[in-house]
Amino acid sequence: MQFRVHAITLDLDDTIWPVAPAIERAEQALGDWLRQHAPRSAERWPLDARQKLREQVDRDRPHLAHDMTVQRQWMIERMLEQAGDDVALAQTAYDAYFAARCEVEHYDDSLGALQRLAARVPLAALSNGNACLHTIGLMHLFRFQLGAREHGAAKPAAGIFHAACARLDCDPSQVLHVGDDTRTDVLGAHRAGLRTCWINRPDESGATRRWPHTEVRPDLEFPTLAALADWLDAAHPDPEESLSA
Repeated sequence: MQFRVHAITLDLDDTIWPVAPAIERAEQALGDWLRQHAPRSAERWPLDARQKLREQVDRDRPHLAHDMTVQRQWMIERMLEQAGDDVALAQTAYDAYFAARCEVEHYDDSLGALQRLAARVPLAALSNGNACLHTIGLMHLFRFQLGAREHGAAKPAAGIFHAACARLDCDPSQVLHVGDDTRTDVLGAHRAGLRTCWINRPDESGATRRWPHTEVRPDLEFPTLAALADWLDAAHPDPEESLSA
């Protein structure tokens, strides 16, 4: 399928990098920090207990489900308080967690593909997560990063897509949203009027997912961001024309 793309919005977690290893590192970093600075909390809240508390926090505070930062900070405060440790340590504990959260390992194709895409059209990051592109070192490739926390609502809400399009000075029909999640990325962007690209990466056995919805299909589907960059190169052979159209 060929169509004109004036800008691209990109999901981050599980699109540019796998999120599970980063979360595992972050949990390990938090556990290490607690053992050193708040041993009673470390004993009271091993990993399995922290995971259950995180789920409970989401259930008890659904109005803040879009803000992973404030949820995690509040959770750490409760852990320290219930263990009898100093709640004033919560911010430093969160900083240890978040630093490791941003130690992502990109998919092999991601960096090269992002450089190629950014040479063609403006890129904007649009994520429900809270990873920081400045910390990760990718912000120079993006016009801006808009998270659910900053916007006040998460994908698939149409408003976050429309806010990104407005900042890009594009009509939604001129913007391609790229992501791995079939509901929050593809269905959400489609219903907001954007073009859509589903990144359907193969698993360790080489198998890809089947598209689960019947009412909507993505405009594009690729196994990697590099394949998307190949498509954009073919669709927009003149970079200057793509950036000025």
